[in-house]
Amino acid sequence: MDGGTQLGLDALDPGFTARPLVRVTPARLATWEDCPRRYRLTYVERPAPPRSGARAASTLGAVVHLALRSFYDLPSARRTPDAAAALLDRHWTDEGFRDAAQAAGYRLRAREWVADYAAGAGAGATPVALERWVSVSTPRVIAEGRVDRIDRRPGPDGADELVVVDYKTGRVPTADDARRSAALALYAVAARSALHTPCRRVELHHLPTGEVAAATHDEASLHGHLARIEDAAADMADAGAEAAAGGAPDVLFPARPAPRCGSCDVRRHCPEGRAVAPEVAPWASLAP
Repeated sequence: MDGGTQLGLDALDPGFTARPLVRVTPARLATWEDCPRRYRLTYVERPAPPRSGARAASTLGAVVHLALRSFYDLPSARRTPDAAAALLDRHWTDEGFRDAAQAAGYRLRAREWVADYAAGAGAGATPVALERWVSVSTPRVIAEGRVDRIDRRPGPDGADELVVVDYKTGRVPTADDARRSAALALYAVAARSALHTPCRRVELHHLPTGEVAAATHDEASLHGHLARIEDAAADMADAGAEAAAGGAPDVLFPARPAPRCGSCDVRRHCPEGRAVAPEVAPWASLAP
């Protein structure tokens, strides 16, 4: 076996009953696990109800991702800190910020992040894929998503291996975050299947600090993540099928009220969310 394409796919659940494959992405999984009500309002109801506008923290993350995507598209000789900062400016938008002054301040911060990253943790990277859409099929699901970057590096034995790289601009991630991430595990399995090269290491690169949180998977840990993805996808599909057959949506997709409801983009349609947390400004989650 090449270490990729058939990871546990015929052994995840030998007793399952044949059913249509469920298509799932990390974003759908994360939304379902956070709050089934938000999942229904975002992915199930059609037409989807109106959502709130852009949030500054999301804008900041998106711009940094776009700048780094463009940066690693450059020939290696042109990947300088100044080039990274210039690309940040090219992709910048003020959406979600309190005012022009706040946006300008965070633009300068973000310029420093990408410039420092180009000179530090991101220097010398050997990307083989940027913002690549990858997927892996099991007997129960088609799991797919877009990975920020896939690097090729020498492994412990000197042979080439792939490394999944995911950019972060919020809180500082930990090695446990990298190890527990179903999205990163999915990307590792899908990357080695698509590129026919072993892939076990996953990394979270924190742009504000330049810190890298990493984990190295084995077959058991990857198998476990795929099994959990399958179980969550089955629950999502079952709830959708029952709702389509006349089941009560609010029962099948219950709200999970929490402080995060203050920034939920569908809170206007969720009385439980509005009751548990006041609405927060679109820029409230920015670092001070």
